[in-house]
Amino acid sequence: MKKNIENAIIEQIQKEEHSSRLYLQMAIWCEANGFPGAAAFLYKHSDEERLHQLKFIHFLNDREGMALLKSLDPPQNEFPSLKAVFEKILDHEKYISASINEIYGLTQQEKDYTTANFLQWFINEQIEEESKMRAILDKIKLAGDGLTGGLFLIDKELGDLATTPAANNSTQKAAE
Repeated sequence: MKKNIENAIIEQIQKEEHSSRLYLQMAIWCEANGFPGAAAFLYKHSDEERLHQLKFIHFLNDREGMALLKSLDPPQNEFPSLKAVFEKILDHEKYISASINEIYGLTQQEKDYTTANFLQWFINEQIEEESKMRAILDKIKLAGDGLTGGLFLIDKELGDLATTPAANNSTQKAAE
């Protein structure tokens, strides 16, 4: 593996770790602010991001590279609303998608088709993640601002998403 691709993957490992910590902090905020369903959803999402990080680590180590962990800045810990939490998540997922696409482009330039093939799973996963966050945001927008019955129902639905087999399967998929 070329050093520039190895370095890009090391940076992606850091981004995935930051994602896990960001969603963990958001889960903590949701739990502390009366959104137990959103908290459960985000705790699960945090675990999934850590599994993504591990996928990159194992891939890099298997390709005779060496994964390195770097220090991270603490994630944002205050949010004005549940809507703001999910807007931040969508923006973050777009950022992660762009980062993975950059690495994919680099693999094409370097003709590293093994790494390009590995990244395909993440490219598809990011399409799914962005779509899921847009759908959640659409529901939050329909419910309006404030602690209305609509937000209560959305929170309940997020809690259900955290415990459905589909959510568990995506976490299992990430571990494979």
